[in-house]
Amino acid sequence: MLAALAPLLAGCDESNSAISAAQPAEPDVSVVVVKPQPRAVVRELPGRIAPTRVAEVRPRVSGIVVERLFRQGSEVKAGDPLYRIDPRPFEVEVMANEAALAKAEAVLQQAQQHARRIALLFSQRAAPEAENEKATASERQARAEVDGRKAELARARLNLDYATVRAPIDGVVGAALVSEGALAVQNETNLATVQQLDPIYADFTQSVTELNQLRRAFESGDLDRIEGDSVRVRLVVDDNTVYPPNGKLLFSDARVDAHTGQVTLRGEFPNPKRELLPGMYVRVRIDQGLDTDAIAVPQQAIQRNGGGGSEVFVVKDDNHIAVQPVRTGSVQDGVWFVTDGLKAGDKVVVEGFQKFAAGDKVRPQAWTEADAGSDGAQRVQAMR
Repeated sequence: MLAALAPLLAGCDESNSAISAAQPAEPDVSVVVVKPQPRAVVRELPGRIAPTRVAEVRPRVSGIVVERLFRQGSEVKAGDPLYRIDPRPFEVEVMANEAALAKAEAVLQQAQQHARRIALLFSQRAAPEAENEKATASERQARAEVDGRKAELARARLNLDYATVRAPIDGVVGAALVSEGALAVQNETNLATVQQLDPIYADFTQSVTELNQLRRAFESGDLDRIEGDSVRVRLVVDDNTVYPPNGKLLFSDARVDAHTGQVTLRGEFPNPKRELLPGMYVRVRIDQGLDTDAIAVPQQAIQRNGGGGSEVFVVKDDNHIAVQPVRTGSVQDGVWFVTDGLKAGDKVVVEGFQKFAAGDKVRPQAWTEADAGSDGAQRVQAMR
């Protein structure tokens, strides 16, 4: 009997081995363990770059421009000469006022001598009091005339100095708006524009609705305020790169634009290499609050169901996959904030979605950023 049953038993062993070999092994999936931790609530808002200071270079005297003394687009310091207006009329005016002052000083000297003689005669009762008063008044008039001539001479010298048009502020001077031979009219002709670019401003806007939501979150305790000096402000330029130096928030406007419903905010950024230019469009990332127990998962962990809702795959204690609907907030730096649906300790699948279906048993592995990079490279190779 044993001899007869031996082939049958061998066949059963072979069939069991074949069945075991046909059954697939539990797939490996990458997971992250949910851990609430403090995270800043970051808003990304549209903005424009604006210069710190802007000054139009205008002449303070009228005359013919005889020389341009700057290179367009160059750096200038306050007081550097930019234009020279024909100085000869002002030099002549200075000479005329110097002569008038010399004449007034001579008259004053004569009046002083006459007043001293009359005063001596009056003290000896040899001159009437009226004559003494007249001599004293003449001396005072001559001294006032000298003071007036000194003022005229100072004005003439000032106009001569104004014939050299100087930079009003430090900054970058733009295009020359007039050329040699042009008539520069006092306080009217715009000769050039100087803009200060380091540091530089970024003016950005936020809707009043978002600000009200933020205020209510502060009042309810959902978010903690960040002190003004600790608010981090960053710029994202047009090629989606983050401008390296962080800025600081200067102010938030106290009024709402009636046409757009937006509130204007301003940040200040260092700009030593002049990478930021006035008028550039940027996106501003600003930390507006602190969520002390925020739950965040990598961006690829969030899936969309047929109804457009958000869900994640969660590995249960028995290593079976379950679908968990979640409610998401904002996405920041590659992670989604989850406001509802997850709790501390949940194991959320991040990589390996193609290896399982809901209800399958898997082998969870800890996920790291390096895994994401290698997995992405493998997908690229597979596509090739």
